[in-house]
Amino acid sequence: MSFYDCIRNHNAILMEGALGERLKREYHLTFDEQVAMANLIDTVEGRSALNAIWQEYMQIARTYHLPFLATTPTRRANRERMTLGGYDTALIRRNVQFLRRLQEASDIEMYVGGLMGCKGDAYTGADALSEQEAEIFHGWQAGLFRDVDVDFLYAGIMPTLPEAAGMARAMAQTGVPYIISFTIQKDGRLIDGTTIHDAIAYIDSLDTCVNGVWQPPVCYMTNCVHPVILQKALLQPFNRSELVQSRFLGIQANTSPLSYAELDGSKDLKCSEPEAFANDMAALKDISRIKIYGGCCGTDNRHMEEVAKRLSRK
Repeated sequence: MSFYDCIRNHNAILMEGALGERLKREYHLTFDEQVAMANLIDTVEGRSALNAIWQEYMQIARTYHLPFLATTPTRRANRERMTLGGYDTALIRRNVQFLRRLQEASDIEMYVGGLMGCKGDAYTGADALSEQEAEIFHGWQAGLFRDVDVDFLYAGIMPTLPEAAGMARAMAQTGVPYIISFTIQKDGRLIDGTTIHDAIAYIDSLDTCVNGVWQPPVCYMTNCVHPVILQKALLQPFNRSELVQSRFLGIQANTSPLSYAELDGSKDLKCSEPEAFANDMAALKDISRIKIYGGCCGTDNRHMEEVAKRLSRK
C-alpha cells in the first residue's frame, strides 16, 4: 500500500512515541551539539537503543493491528549543521537504511519517514526563515531523502507560516509525499500568530509545480503539544472549518499541558499517567478527524500502548 493510500484508507494510524527524551533518560546517551540524535546511528550504543525503542513501538502496532509511521532522528541534520559538525551526506542515508531494515524485517504495515525541522527555534520562532529562504535552505535535505527513497517526508514542529510554506515548496519538488506539522498554541495559532485554518489555506494554495502539478501536503499535524492544548486550539471558532477538519489529521503529543515557554529547557521530565494521556488523545476523535496518533516528550511504550488500545476500539 502506498503512503497516500495508508492515510486515505485507515481511520487510525500509530506513529512512534518519544525518542529523544528516552535516549537521554533511559539510555544515558549524549547528543551531538550540531546534529543532535542523527549521529547515534554510527555508534553501537546508539543503534542498540534506537532499535530497542522502535521495536517496542512496532510491537504495539502489531498487537493492535495498526499501521505504523517511524521517522529518522534527523530534525537537526540540515546542511548548515552537518557542515559545522563535519558530517557528510551519507549520514542521512545511514539513518534511512537503519529504519528500512527494521521495516523489511517486520510483519507490520510500516512507513519510513525522513524527519526535517526549522532552521531556528521551534518553540519561539527565533531565526525563522522567509518563504524563499526556506525553500532553498530545506531543499538540500529534502533532496537527500528523495535520493534514498523514503516513504514520506515529515516537517516537525514548524513555528512560522513563511518557513513552513518554504519547507512545503522544497518538499513538493521532490515528488515524495509529505506532512507539515506545526508548533501550535492553545489560542489556535502558530507561534507567529497565524491560525491553523489560514496556515493550511495558504500552503494548500501554493503554486510550486512538479511536472505542472502542485503537490500539497498529504495532511497537516502538530507535535510536542498536549492533546488538551490541541483540543482548545481546534475549538477556536476560526479553526472550526471544513478545511481544518479535512486536512488536519495528526498529533505527536507530549504528556504535559504546560505551554512551550514553561516546558522549553525544563530539567525535569513532565509526564502524566498513560491512562489519562490516552483518554485525552482519544477525546480528540470527538471534535476532529485526526487519525495519526504519536508521542513526543514524556511518552514511552506505556503511553503509546494505552493510545493504541483506544484507537483499536474506535
